[in-house]
Amino acid sequence: MTTTDSAGTTRKHTALPKARILVEALPWLTRHHGKTVVIKFGGNAMVDEELKAAFAQDVVFLHHAGLRPVVVHGGGPQISAQLDRLGLESEFKAGLRVTTPEAMDVVRMVLAGQVQRELVGLLNEHGPLAVGLTGEDAHTMTATKHYADIDGERVDIGRVGEITAIDTGAVQALLDDGRIPVLSSIARSADDGHVYNVNADTAAAALAAALGAETLMVLTDVEGLYEDWPHSDEVISRLTASELEALLPDLASGMVPKMEGCLHAVRNGVTTARVIDGRVQHSILLEIFTDEGIGTMVVPDEAAGTPEGKQQ
Repeated sequence: MTTTDSAGTTRKHTALPKARILVEALPWLTRHHGKTVVIKFGGNAMVDEELKAAFAQDVVFLHHAGLRPVVVHGGGPQISAQLDRLGLESEFKAGLRVTTPEAMDVVRMVLAGQVQRELVGLLNEHGPLAVGLTGEDAHTMTATKHYADIDGERVDIGRVGEITAIDTGAVQALLDDGRIPVLSSIARSADDGHVYNVNADTAAAALAAALGAETLMVLTDVEGLYEDWPHSDEVISRLTASELEALLPDLASGMVPKMEGCLHAVRNGVTTARVIDGRVQHSILLEIFTDEGIGTMVVPDEAAGTPEGKQQ
């Protein structure tokens, strides 16, 4: 009898930290219940098997916790690898991939037929939840041709598009049906009928704004926005839209579309936008459900007076 009591006591004590963690999450669960969160999937999280699996677990957890997650993805590394295999050149101008019609066929195939299918498969290991679609489907995203600006000159970089319209009908229908939409960032043009490659950071921000999402989360391969890179690795944990706008001209080129996306989102109705380190397993859960935020949070200017801290 004594042995049983001792074992029972031990079990209670080892379970207690788990209970505390769940209770700590309660205010955030309450605050975010029923809210839409758009997550841009990218960086190392897309190519590392353990990080991919952890990402899928996080998204399914959000779903079961009562949030409405939507995933938007690109696929730069996978596209480059497939172009190399086919002997097609990858050229970049002004940070954007020059996309010939032949390259666009590869982009479309890799995004919708490879990256999306793998992500949908990982999510659906946890139940019949994820549904894949592209910006082409149900006119979810409409684009127009984007020209690069190089030294003040307008340069044609092929089938690269910028979003001109978002129709959220299909995504809303999936969310209302209890599904997790997974979108590939390609869109058809209303001007010429061609399909265009769209920057996934930009696409996620535009979709978050159109959905009236609570949060936009952008996974990156850095800890967040640095205070004074490369002289310091101090991460800015929170800043307003105007503060971010002032920093934009000095940012590294890879961070510009991410931070421009965050700025667009919070200036168009999204409550918070966050850049978080996708190299950290379960970074999404850490950011949403704990006090230990691990990235940079952007808030609208009118939120500047709210108390410092998470989820304001």
